Amino acid sequence: MVREYSPSPQSAATQHYPPLQSGDRLSRAEFERRYAAATAIRKAELIEGIVYVASPLRHRQHGKPHSRIVTWLGVYQTLTPGVDLSDAPTVRLDLDNEPQPDAVLFLESAVGGQTRISADDYIEGSPELIVEIAASSAAIDRGAKKQVYRRNGVLEYVIWQSYDNQLEWFGLTEGEYQLLSPDSDGILRSRVFPGLWLDVDALLSNRMARVLEVLQLGLASPEHAAFIERLKK
Repeated sequence: MVREYSPSPQSAATQHYPPLQSGDRLSRAEFERRYAAATAIRKAELIEGIVYVASPLRHRQHGKPHSRIVTWLGVYQTLTPGVDLSDAPTVRLDLDNEPQPDAVLFLESAVGGQTRISADDYIEGSPELIVEIAASSAAIDRGAKKQVYRRNGVLEYVIWQSYDNQLEWFGLTEGEYQLLSPDSDGILRSRVFPGLWLDVDALLSNRMARVLEVLQLGLASPEHAAFIERLKK
């Protein structure tokens, strides 16, 4: 979903737009029009009304960590009815912010989720959990984006700083992000998605078998079973 926008008959196919460039200040509507026309751009975001065009994505610094996150979240989503997952979707948060997070995990609207899928197939509203792989974008992901996600009520925010091989998981508490700490067994547990457990050391060292082993323990926990029953009601 990285190249998403499909020009309408009266848009990019028939009209000329200035090139989309980092630093442009645009409305969300104008951003979407220019993004549709900029077919050579693979990823662009609107953060606080400012355009950020992503650099080409490297394998070790972005692609590989991204694949590990999607694998972990994908297993959880598959075994948790009522929960949805999207890989690098455009998210319409508000009139000045249209990010394209690396991964989002969210409750379906039918079970009380914070988002809805628009008529033109975009996520609108605040996903319950967002993950960003922060390499060259670390300053934005830890700065402006973090504040945007906090203000819009994204309940959990995970930042994997791939250059430093460090992962931070924040939970929204009374309007502020608080860093979550692992339990005594070294496992981080989501407060929003019961059973979403993560062995951070295993993830950072690419021991995915261990990551999935710990996740399976979470999926077999009484908390996850209760969560599924709650989503069915």
